[in-house]
Amino acid sequence: MTADVWLPIPPEEIEGLPEGPRYLFWDGGADGSQEFPGDPADCVLYVVPYMKPYPVKVRPLERLTGVRVIQTLTAGVDDVTSQLSSIVPGVQLCNARGVHEASTAELALTLTLASLRGIPQFVRAQQEGRWQTGFHPSLADRSVLIVGYGAIGAAIEDRLAPFELARVARVARSRRAMARGPVHPLTELPALLPDADVVILSTPLTDETRGLVDAEFLGRMKDGALLVNVARGPVVDTKALLTELESGRITAALDVTDPEPLPPGHPLWRAPGVLISPHVGGPSSAFLPRAKRLLVDQLNRFVNHEPLRNVILTTGT
Repeated sequence: MTADVWLPIPPEEIEGLPEGPRYLFWDGGADGSQEFPGDPADCVLYVVPYMKPYPVKVRPLERLTGVRVIQTLTAGVDDVTSQLSSIVPGVQLCNARGVHEASTAELALTLTLASLRGIPQFVRAQQEGRWQTGFHPSLADRSVLIVGYGAIGAAIEDRLAPFELARVARVARSRRAMARGPVHPLTELPALLPDADVVILSTPLTDETRGLVDAEFLGRMKDGALLVNVARGPVVDTKALLTELESGRITAALDVTDPEPLPPGHPLWRAPGVLISPHVGGPSSAFLPRAKRLLVDQLNRFVNHEPLRNVILTTGT
């Protein structure tokens, strides 16, 4: 038996890979039908292809009978955790913490500023050749609530720091103290929402957070507040959000939607006060160098029998 590592980046393009394993390139191909590069039973470490449809990512899982590590190149691992029954016991599942913080935080700030300052309206006016001025909210003096204060949430706050905010509140799964201030547990969300001018979602998709932003959550947001979602689409109840958008009471900036991709004709496309980007928080020029550094570090740890980084769970435990 060989010890194969399946990589979605050609191995010759990654400097510093340790000797030992046989590195095989597999990203599913343009249409997802690419043949496997070797016997799946020989694969000991599977790096999940990035920006590929869900069926492509999970296609090898049930045949990876000798796999010991599954490494995603995404911060969220919900694609893989939805198929845990297909994975043999004892496999470490690792996410891409350290890869997407910069890019996703940039986009969260971009969506926030663009929405507040009316950039979509200016673009439409430019296309029509109209000089359309007006008064728009500033980010300065606003209160921001970050829901999901992990690495990405902290990176978002890093980028908010120069904007003279009135307040930043932070929410995560459990309470903890930070140098910047307290991180509140999810149970305190109802009390925090009414004070937030901007609510930024950066939480992973779990059973606890699926549908977190429902009619009750949205109803507690103040009039005129902005909801920014750079997390996962199913964190938000789309029907409840549409009700609030169509009333004009709040606005939204969404990098992720439910369903996704958002199909033509879906009501979100024409809802008032919404800015939509097509799940581009991660894919930027910042991705590849950080992804390569993560893979080199993880593979050196794997070969040298050192503890891996970013272990989310071990299957069968």
